[in-house]
Amino acid sequence: MTAVPATPDPHVATPSGLSRARALGIPFDGTAGPLNAITDVAGLEVGYVTLIAGEGPLRVGEGPVRTGVTAILPRGRAGATDPVFAAIHALNGCGEMTGAHWIAEAGLLEGPVVLTNTLSVGVARDGIVTWLSDRHPGWLDRSGRLAVAAETNDSRLNDMAGFHVTRAHVAAALDGARSGAIEEGSVGGGTGMVCYGFKGGTGTASRLVRAAGARWRVGVLVQANFGRRAELTVAGVPVGRLLGDRTDEDAPDEGSIIVVVATDAPLLAGGLARLARRAGLGVGRSGSIAANGSGDLFLAFSTANPGLEARHGKRVQRAEFLPAGQMDPLFAAVIQATDEAILNALVANRTMRGRDDRVVEALPHDAVRVLLARHGRLEGGG
Repeated sequence: MTAVPATPDPHVATPSGLSRARALGIPFDGTAGPLNAITDVAGLEVGYVTLIAGEGPLRVGEGPVRTGVTAILPRGRAGATDPVFAAIHALNGCGEMTGAHWIAEAGLLEGPVVLTNTLSVGVARDGIVTWLSDRHPGWLDRSGRLAVAAETNDSRLNDMAGFHVTRAHVAAALDGARSGAIEEGSVGGGTGMVCYGFKGGTGTASRLVRAAGARWRVGVLVQANFGRRAELTVAGVPVGRLLGDRTDEDAPDEGSIIVVVATDAPLLAGGLARLARRAGLGVGRSGSIAANGSGDLFLAFSTANPGLEARHGKRVQRAEFLPAGQMDPLFAAVIQATDEAILNALVANRTMRGRDDRVVEALPHDAVRVLLARHGRLEGGG
């Protein structure tokens, strides 16, 4: 693993000291925010519950357990019931995101977003409703109650059919949500995930852009569980193919990725739908073909226009928004940050042993640096 300083620079290391993609010298376009994370969008909070227990053969209901919950609150815990304009896009639809039809219909997200494993998406949805009802009395009377939970499949490493995620875990992730630098890799809903045949999971990145005479922030968080090793592309270099003769023939060619895009730029649902679609270009930069069995689901929202109450108000509402002609810098930001977030999920990770002693190796840092240098793609020349 690449060495990092005792007090890590958030651009190159996670709070626990795990290397991020920039520590390997991977070159990226655009200007990252202070934290290079989705939490660069002011007011947004992220919380995790990570569940790791047991070893050896799979015993359904007992383990081994390699799973968790990721909670994203666009306006933080205090503003959890204040809607945000939002939109969704499915690059490939073999996945689940509850509440998606209402987002598509009304252009609003009316609560937190929770990410977990495929078979826990129901309890995650129920956990959100319970948490909102307990913490924000009257929410059930004011809202459509269509909570948003999304999933990727961690059954390669986790006792997924054991249903180890509970409503209490969802509540703990929501209660623990904070701003500031956040962890990556095998944390939260990304704990048991595999990406391009290497240990995958949770990753994040951000960009600062100028549009319409002002500066805006765009942040991305991914739960990366997709792709075959031979597809992995880093800074245009076919790293997966060049890493050698290791194969993942016993691994399925499908998987999934959830991409959550946040911005403080004032956008309505139509503009946010355009941002959500650009996340697919970011996923493609890392090599994905969006395989038939992959659930590639993207959600974009804007934290501008607070106090909307658009769904409940009886009077004409007013909202600010960027004109379509000013969107290009935000498009580029989404693509760049999505690509970097995926690579951060791979780099900020360690080899994991899971159910039935299956081992998924971490991306080899030194080998990636050698390949990038060989192709003239190492930051600073290497």
